Amino acid sequence: MTDDAYQIWETFKAELTQPATDDMKEALATAIREISSIIHRDGVLEDEPWHLHIAQELNEIAGDVEAL
Repeated sequence: MTDDAYQIWETFKAELTQPATDDMKEALATAIREISSIIHRDGVLEDEPWHLHIAQELNEIAGDVEAL
C-alpha cells in the first residue's frame, strides 16, 4: 500500500501552489478516511462485502500517507 500512498501524496503535492506541509499530509489522510467511511457505510447498508474491503484498503492507505 505504501506505493499507492506515495503516488497519491505526490499527485496531491503536484497540485499545490505552496510547499507541502505535514498538516497537509494529515488533512489528505483525513479526507481519505472520510471517503472510506462513506464507502463503508454504503457497503453495510447495501450488504456489499467489496465495499467493506475497499473501505479497509483506503484506511490503510490513509495511514500510509501519514507515515510518509
